[in-house]
Amino acid sequence: MEDVILIVALLFFAMHVLTFAEPTETKRRIGVIVVDIQGDFTAAKNGSLAVEGTDQSFIDKVENATSSLMRKGYLIFATQDWHPSDHISFYTNHSGKKAFEVIQIGGRTQVLWPPHCIQNTENAKVLLDNRLFQAFVKKGKDKRFDSYSGFKDDGGANTEMDQLLKRHGIRELIIYGIATDYCVKATAIDAAAAGYKVTLIEGLCKGVDPETTVGALQQMKDLRIKVEKELRG
Repeated sequence: MEDVILIVALLFFAMHVLTFAEPTETKRRIGVIVVDIQGDFTAAKNGSLAVEGTDQSFIDKVENATSSLMRKGYLIFATQDWHPSDHISFYTNHSGKKAFEVIQIGGRTQVLWPPHCIQNTENAKVLLDNRLFQAFVKKGKDKRFDSYSGFKDDGGANTEMDQLLKRHGIRELIIYGIATDYCVKATAIDAAAAGYKVTLIEGLCKGVDPETTVGALQQMKDLRIKVEKELRG
């Protein structure tokens, strides 16, 4: 009789452990990519390429959401623009050109931006608590190519993002950050193209231009990227 009671107790314990362990394992297969929350893209730090609405309250909202996801067991990664001072996207490196002009370089369309996120400068730093992140994926390091996406640059060179995600067994992604119509969009589209199931959190993003932001959201939806207004749960 005692043996029967012991077996029943062990079975109950095993079911209890599995019940509570399964959600954590599921979450470990869902990664989070926080895109370019850096000083130069924010009004909070008077950035050279500050996106409207990126004041300290927005930064705090993103940090609180990211902290909550980490506490729930999600693995979190950051992308980080990391340009050399002679980067091709800076208008200052093109004689006679002005910020936001659009030119053709090697058959590619290139927007000329103010210098931003220059390597090892204060406003290139990620503004959230760095302890939240499993890794920082730096992009735009090659002066010859722009790199909106956290997965590859305009020249086709891959970052380590895909390898990192696969190493952790991640199959689904939650993506948010700055800017909706540029680096967030490019990262989400490349993630979906690489086979990940992607959810974008619109309320944790800010866009450069209202019109292109609406277009970016629709483009992502058309590619079966799920767009949620806010995080659930």
